[in-house]
Amino acid sequence: MSFSSLAAPAASHVWTVAALCRAIADSLQARFNPVRVRGEISGFSRAASGHCYFSIKDEGGQLRCVMFRRAAQQLDFVPRDGDVMQLQGQLGVYEARGDLQLIVESLERAGQGAWMEQFLRLKERLQAQGLFDAQRKRPLPAMPRGLGLVTSLGAAALHDVVTALQRRVPHIPVVLAPAQVQGQEAPQSLRAALEQLYALVRRSGQSGVPHIDAILLVRGGGSMEDLWAFNDEALAHTIVASPVPIISGVGHETDFTIADFCADVRAPTPTAAAELAAPARSDCLQQLQHLHSRLQLRVQQRLQAQQQGLDSLALRLGKRGALLAHQRMHCQRQGQQLQALMQSKLQRLALVQQGFERDLVQKTQAWLQQRRQQLVLLQQRLELLNPQHVLERGFALVTDVHGQSVTRVAQAPVGSALQVHLADGRVDVTVVQPRLL
Repeated sequence: MSFSSLAAPAASHVWTVAALCRAIADSLQARFNPVRVRGEISGFSRAASGHCYFSIKDEGGQLRCVMFRRAAQQLDFVPRDGDVMQLQGQLGVYEARGDLQLIVESLERAGQGAWMEQFLRLKERLQAQGLFDAQRKRPLPAMPRGLGLVTSLGAAALHDVVTALQRRVPHIPVVLAPAQVQGQEAPQSLRAALEQLYALVRRSGQSGVPHIDAILLVRGGGSMEDLWAFNDEALAHTIVASPVPIISGVGHETDFTIADFCADVRAPTPTAAAELAAPARSDCLQQLQHLHSRLQLRVQQRLQAQQQGLDSLALRLGKRGALLAHQRMHCQRQGQQLQALMQSKLQRLALVQQGFERDLVQKTQAWLQQRRQQLVLLQQRLELLNPQHVLERGFALVTDVHGQSVTRVAQAPVGSALQVHLADGRVDVTVVQPRLL
C-alpha cells in the first residue's frame, strides 16, 4: 500500500523550486478541484489576447484569478470592480512566480440564481394570464406618421435610436417620454412615461397633437440586475394596455425581459427596434417608383382600350360618312387644281409683254373670282349632304344592330331591334307593329 502526504520530507531531500511548485499544484488539484468561491471583484482587466486578469477578495483574504479567452467569450456582461461574484474553476499554482491562482471557468453574479427563479415564476404567471398570447399582438404600421420613444435621457440607447431614425426616416416626428431605466424607481417611471404617450394617442387628430402609430421601449445592455426594471408585473400590464403596437428593444440579443414577451414585437437591440419601427426611406422610394410604373401601365392599357372602342365606332359610322368623305376629297382636289392653275397663270403673266399685263391680270382675277364662287357653291352643296344637318332638322337615321340603314317597313319585322340616331345621340327601340303608308 502506498499513499502521498504533504508532510515535510526527510531533511536529506532537497527540492528544486519548479518541482516543489508542481507538487503543491498536484496536491491542490487532488484535494480542492473543482472549487466554487464567492467574493468581490478587484483589479479587473482584459488583455489584448482576450484573457481576463483580476482578484477575488473578501474581508479576510484575496486570491489571484485568471479567465482565459475561451471562457471569457461566454460572458454576456463586463465584470466591474466591486461586483460580488460567484466563481467556479480550478485552483492551482502559477509556477513561473510561485503564486496561488484560480483558473476561472465560469463567472456569475452572486444571487443570480435567485433573480432567475423569480423571473421564471413571474413569466409563468403572466403567461397563464394570456399576456404573451400571439393572437393579441398587432402588426407594425407599414408607414407610421409618428413614433413614441421611452428611454433614459442619458442612455446610449437614445443616441442609437435617434441616429437610426434620422438615417432612415428623417421626415417622421418622434415624441420622447423620458424615464428611468434602472433602479428601484424605474418601473414606476417607465409606466408613467408610457401613460403619457397613451394619452397623446387618444387625442390624436386634435389640433396640435402629433400622431403616434407605434411606441419604442428601449434600453442598452446590462446584467440581469440592471435590466430588472423591465421585469415588473405592473409594467407588463401597462404594456399590454397600449392602444398602439409597442416594440421592445431592451439589452442585447441574448437578453430577455418580461417586457419583451408582452410587447407586440421584440427587437434584439435598440437600433434594431428603430429599424423595425420605420422602413428605410430608400425602400419607400423604390416602392413608390414601382407603384408609379404600375399606374402608368394601367393608364396606358385603359387608353388603348378606349382607342379601340373609338375605332370600332368609327368603323360603324364609316358607311354613312363615305359620301361625305368622297365630297371632301373632291373639294380638296378642286382646291389643288385651282392652286396649280393659279401658279401657272402667274408664271405666264411674267412672260407676257408689259402692255398686256394689266389686262391679263384683270382677266385672271376675274377668272379666279369665278372659280372661288364655284368652290363656295361646291362646299355649300357638300354641307347640304352632311347627315348631321338633316338630323338637326328633326329627321332620324334608323339602322339595325349591325349598322345597316333601315329604309323600308319590310326591313323591320315585329320584335326586331333597331337603333334610332338623333342629332345628339341614339335611342334603342324594338319593333312592336310595323305600319305601311
